[in-house]
Amino acid sequence: MTPLTLTTLSDLQGLTADTIIDVRAPAEYADDHLPGAINLPVLSDSERAEVGTIYAKVSPFNARKIGGALVAQNTATHLQGPLAGKDGAWQPLVYCWRGGQRSGAFATILDQIGWRVQILKGGYRSYRREIVKTLYETPLPHRLMLISGSTGTAKTALLHQLAAKGAQILDIEGIAAHRGSLFGKMRTAQPAQKMFESSVAAKLSALDPDKITFVEAESSKIGERLIPPSLWALMVNAPRIEITATLDARSSFLCQAYADLTQDKAALSDLLDKLRPYHAVERIVRWHAQAQTGDWQTLAAGLMADHYDPRYAKSGALKNQPVQRVTLDSLDVHTLAKTADALHAQFSLGIV
Repeated sequence: MTPLTLTTLSDLQGLTADTIIDVRAPAEYADDHLPGAINLPVLSDSERAEVGTIYAKVSPFNARKIGGALVAQNTATHLQGPLAGKDGAWQPLVYCWRGGQRSGAFATILDQIGWRVQILKGGYRSYRREIVKTLYETPLPHRLMLISGSTGTAKTALLHQLAAKGAQILDIEGIAAHRGSLFGKMRTAQPAQKMFESSVAAKLSALDPDKITFVEAESSKIGERLIPPSLWALMVNAPRIEITATLDARSSFLCQAYADLTQDKAALSDLLDKLRPYHAVERIVRWHAQAQTGDWQTLAAGLMADHYDPRYAKSGALKNQPVQRVTLDSLDVHTLAKTADALHAQFSLGIV
């Protein structure tokens, strides 16, 4: 077996392993894991809890004996299942929580079979330390350009159009699986905070820090996920482009972008009720009525004019003057593509 020491996150880009295997329990893997890793647990969640209880209440020896038998059984299952088709040239990288018994036991069996196995020294903890160093302790070298604007100005759609033109982007809402407002929940559940940070770090490491990276202006919290401190510090001080559009164009766009909300009127009603502390009863009743009759564009316009726009006007986004204001008569695909072309051409050289 060959030990692998992770010194920076960029080391992951040079890995020679064919498959990265996380042998931790499924709950640990779901919380966070190395990019691209598959989960072949040597102990299930319940087995891990059982072995831990025996270790604490009976004896470490009994725990290791029972745990060893379970690891052997589960490893056999993996060899007869997901790994059955691997030939002799296959090279895996194996890790567990801290590079200890679980990964060591699994890697030893693979090594004895004849595969050239690498094992991550320090396990997942060594990887997590690098994430913390990158996103919590060290200033990021990237050059950001924020895409700002009030609700419904198609900022995310414009971001994707910029990517299609070859610009560097960081889609934080896409990574967080949330559109960043009370109505922003997506059908896909949000990743755990650590998994969110891992995905952010992976995206950042793939970007050229000398080039402009476009990113949507956000609050520090997207749904239940917090933007890591180093990225947030960069965003707070980044220059911004402000997008404006008519209320009609914005409400029309929102009806398309948030079409999923119209499929569940009960869930939408619950969301509208959460606005009761901020608005008069009559306004809430009117919004509920519009939702029940399917008057989506009127509802969207009312929510923006009476709820989101006043809050945007008071937000910190307006403290720094934009380097450019872009006013759009329409937010259709053609207009957004044309706007992305112009912005990419203007800022592709990194001159702000």
